Amino acid sequence: MADMLPTDAAPPGGLDRRRFLTWLVASPTLMIAARCGLDLPSAQAAESAAMEETSLNLYVAVRTDGRVVATLPRTEMGQGITTAVAMLVAEELDTGLDAVDVSTADADPRWLIQLTGLSSTMRYLAGPLRAAAAEARARLVTAAAHRWRVLALTLTTAQGEVRAPDGRRLGYGELAEDAARVLLPEVSPLPKSPAEYTVVGQPTGRVDARAIVTGEARYTLDLDIPGAVPTVVARPPTLRGTVQSFNASTARAMPGVVGVVQLPSGVAVAARTFAQAFAARDALQVTWAPGPASHLSDADIRVRLRDAIGPRPLPPLLTTRVVEGRFDFPYLAHAPMETQSCVARVTGDVAEVWSGVQDPKFARSQVAAALGWALTPQRVTVHPIRAGGGFGRRFFTEAAVEAALISRALGHPVKLMWSRNDDMRHGHYRPASHHRILASLGPGGSILGWHHRAAIPTVEFPHGFGDLLTSLLGQVLPNVTSAVFFALTQHVPYQFGWVAQELAEVPLPIPTASFRSVFTSQVGVANEVFVDQLARELQRDPVELRRSRLTSRRLKAVLDRVVQEGAWGRALPSGVAQGVAVLEEWDSAIAHLVEVDVTSGTPRVLRVVIAADVGLPINPKGIEAQLQGAALDAMSTTLSAGLHIDAGAVREGSFADYRWLRMKHAPASIQVHLVRSDDRVGGVGELGYPSAAAALTNAIARATGAMPTRFPILDEGA
Repeated sequence: MADMLPTDAAPPGGLDRRRFLTWLVASPTLMIAARCGLDLPSAQAAESAAMEETSLNLYVAVRTDGRVVATLPRTEMGQGITTAVAMLVAEELDTGLDAVDVSTADADPRWLIQLTGLSSTMRYLAGPLRAAAAEARARLVTAAAHRWRVLALTLTTAQGEVRAPDGRRLGYGELAEDAARVLLPEVSPLPKSPAEYTVVGQPTGRVDARAIVTGEARYTLDLDIPGAVPTVVARPPTLRGTVQSFNASTARAMPGVVGVVQLPSGVAVAARTFAQAFAARDALQVTWAPGPASHLSDADIRVRLRDAIGPRPLPPLLTTRVVEGRFDFPYLAHAPMETQSCVARVTGDVAEVWSGVQDPKFARSQVAAALGWALTPQRVTVHPIRAGGGFGRRFFTEAAVEAALISRALGHPVKLMWSRNDDMRHGHYRPASHHRILASLGPGGSILGWHHRAAIPTVEFPHGFGDLLTSLLGQVLPNVTSAVFFALTQHVPYQFGWVAQELAEVPLPIPTASFRSVFTSQVGVANEVFVDQLARELQRDPVELRRSRLTSRRLKAVLDRVVQEGAWGRALPSGVAQGVAVLEEWDSAIAHLVEVDVTSGTPRVLRVVIAADVGLPINPKGIEAQLQGAALDAMSTTLSAGLHIDAGAVREGSFADYRWLRMKHAPASIQVHLVRSDDRVGGVGELGYPSAAAALTNAIARATGAMPTRFPILDEGA
């Protein structure tokens, strides 16, 4: 992934100005492309570089009407990148936020990475975005200087205009064509220092908020593609079951039915309305062959995972006793508010699909392969659409593949919708896991070693990390990709002597996917809960133990802040307690303090206090929203939400039985405090989940005197 900014970059303002190349793209108006690479010359523009010959990360264009368009290879899924991108561009161009439009690029091999995930979007694109916008500003100023025949250094920019000392002004739209003909800017094209920012860093409401709440925002099923017919699929009762035989005579005769198509995944029914399609689907007579997991239920899975842990390793020399912790986590559905959906149009030897995908290039290759065009993927156009949540689920492209196959079979464009039941019972899941953690203690309460062995079914990464090489590896050697990702992302941020973390991959035929923070959603949670158990064994305050052993200055800072803001250690009523936990990941650090009341018998979260160091906070309001949402997700999966497998079938089919918390369960207060140690841009989207889950668990343990070891804690279906 050579197009990504290394985390050790140490420039003024957090942007290594020698690592970004910008250039002018041949265009009637001003368009600047930016690419992120290693050891490139200072930001500069190449004369009329042809866009089709370059590998792009993004580009920024100024149109003749004065509007600025930023085109990005990432998908807006509710995480707020549209607003953050608009803020960065508006900042560097000195224009209004309302003058910036952000669009998502179609799947294109010229975009080296189009994957939206791993909390990577702003970490890796903020730098080139700033470089491209700053380059555009320098060219606009130069164009104005040429027109007025003055020194470019005497001009300033503000509110989408170039201004002269004598009061003359020219709007960016008036200068766009001239700026596109500038060979070299005559003022510095370097981005601003963060000390100069007036937009970035200010709490800002989402630029698309009004469109979302008024229904103006367009999701996949809102698209009006001419002739697209509503389509649903009858699916097997077990995971990855198949069709043995079916009778569609009754369904075909029902009102509005356009056609019935057998798929590898089920039987599709297309009709004039979704109501007609659902009715006809229910009239199908299908005989199903059971899926490969039909011999597995929860108890079998738990035994397989526990058996994979193996015998204890020998403790380090001088060990006087060993403390052991065991933890079980369930399968989890991603459960985004928008279910999987796709619009597809296949005509002759070309295909076009619209869907909220997290990796449009992978979707393109999968659709091409399904249509028999694996060697000619350019025949498939994928338009990424705004999505209603993803969390890792939208890396997988079943809906796009199904829609393309149905469209080709029917000779019509189709609008395919997965029902909530489809989404819950036929998805890819955060895998279940079993964990054993051993802490070796020596004389005087010293900690000599830490050994964590996690038994986890292989996490599927067929999309890789957004590039062709790792995608191929993820498809050919999925267990290797999963193990490599574990090794790269899992670490213990404490001085605990000899530390080892091992992954025991367990092959189970249940589809899996990355979930918020991937392995850390289990490994990191177990680690932080076990730190509290260790503190109890050593009769030490859990905050004091963490402070004394943390190796990260950033983690110490966020821990100190959350302890201060949450008033750790103050007197609390009986049955009320606090818990803390920390995490450093995705170039960011975070600490949670959760206060819980167990007096009613059911834990009730009273408040959550969060301190986070994400470096440069592009939009503090967006960061706050992300961390609040992650905390609520963590509360749900820690307390009540989890999947159960019964003879290869997922028991839960909707939010009625997948017990996500309701609004009434939300705490009265979720405070977010930002601690800024430097100006790097850190990840946020996945950051807030693991330590929130661990802090809640630790609070419950302190309130009840019993440490939870199996999740969700309130599992009624166990």
